[in-house]
Amino acid sequence: MTHRPTILVFDSGLGGLSVLREVVRARPDAHYVYVADDAFFPYGHHSEPALIARVVPLMGELITAHQPDLIVIACNTASVQTLAPLRAAYATPFVGTVPAIKPACAQSQTKRVSVLGTRATVQREYTHALIRDFAQGCQVTLVGSPDLASLAEAALSGTGVSDEAISAEVGPCFTGDRNDASARTDTVVLACTHYPLLLDRLQRLAPWPVAWIDPAPAIARRVVDLLGPQSGRVDHGGATMIFTSNKPHQLSQALTPFFGGRVPA
Repeated sequence: MTHRPTILVFDSGLGGLSVLREVVRARPDAHYVYVADDAFFPYGHHSEPALIARVVPLMGELITAHQPDLIVIACNTASVQTLAPLRAAYATPFVGTVPAIKPACAQSQTKRVSVLGTRATVQREYTHALIRDFAQGCQVTLVGSPDLASLAEAALSGTGVSDEAISAEVGPCFTGDRNDASARTDTVVLACTHYPLLLDRLQRLAPWPVAWIDPAPAIARRVVDLLGPQSGRVDHGGATMIFTSNKPHQLSQALTPFFGGRVPA
């Protein structure tokens, strides 16, 4: 019998579902445990020491309880601030999520790229180092959004979110001459896993077309690199959804597509 791996996907809330969706497509045979640390949401509002003090011991409890073969930190803020201490503390392999600055700058034709993330992510030295190393002559605009992650959570939960609220968060990404396609932003890095949940609306509200760079496909490829592809026939594993707040929710139907059709327990 082939081994069915357990993959734990961790985020501050529901943003990591955009990553989960791609990982499930790559390894539909795995058992999935999705953990939303909504008791500490949003991560972007906490200091680095506070986030490390929260995430590292919590991850130890989750490893003990679920014995995952691999853990995906499906959160840019958590990855850039806690991934190193997590790897130092635990032997389980971790796959992080970092701003996709390198591929964005490589594909930009106008050499104007914006990085849309939480304030914590865009202020982090790790992000600035990625720009120094991989900007490739691009003008990179960092946009720290205070509320877009919360707006994405609200929208997925069925709460109305206005176009004006979303536009206010993403408007600073669009720089240059709006009337000259060769002299304006053409690529936006989605440096928070919540943001792809709003992709349809981001595309509609953009003042001009841009390429939106979602890191989820690259993360799924990394998972396959570490675990290997599925072997034998596809036998879909189960799924568990955990909210650290233990608040009741009515999201099962909304969550099912992200779990590859499974209804998470």
